[in-house]
Amino acid sequence: MTLIIGIDPGSRMTGYGIVSTEGDKITFLDAGTIRTNSTEMSERIAQIFSGITRIVTHYQKYSDKPMHAAVEQVFMASNPDSALKLGQARGAAIAALTALDLSVSEYTARQIKQAVCGYGAADKDQVSAMVCRILSLEVIPQQDAADGLACAICHAHSSHSMHKLLGNTALLGRSSTKKKGRWRLADDDLLRLKNR
Repeated sequence: MTLIIGIDPGSRMTGYGIVSTEGDKITFLDAGTIRTNSTEMSERIAQIFSGITRIVTHYQKYSDKPMHAAVEQVFMASNPDSALKLGQARGAAIAALTALDLSVSEYTARQIKQAVCGYGAADKDQVSAMVCRILSLEVIPQQDAADGLACAICHAHSSHSMHKLLGNTALLGRSSTKKKGRWRLADDDLLRLKNR
């Protein structure tokens, strides 16, 4: 079993969602928002850092399960000032997670929507509804918390798919490497095929 924390960074509200995974089963553990209450960006960054540190430390203290983190990547906002603030909030989140020795994976909004809804251009209401369905939640979480959960679900799906792929590759006695954007057999496998 693994714990995953998903983070939807924001300078005013940073959403988080925590799930546990076992095989292909995903179970809801927690979700919420870290709200910043300062006009100073430096103070907001400190509040995001300490909020994420507090949440992760709590789960590390009471669980012996490994924990992974997933963070939504910054999109290009039309307002440069908003994009800079979002990038700073995201940096604070990643710094807090890596300071606690968590491995951090990053996903675009399109990847998250694709993983949760099966459609990369889904709207926020569709994402929230699918998060509730996947996790069997009776109450729809606050929007930023739902986005944090969606990020965690995306990581869970990606990790499960990768484990299946690696397991199947090991069963075949072959390894795959990625080169120039295309999957191919490793060099030793190609040599073995040529010598047949």
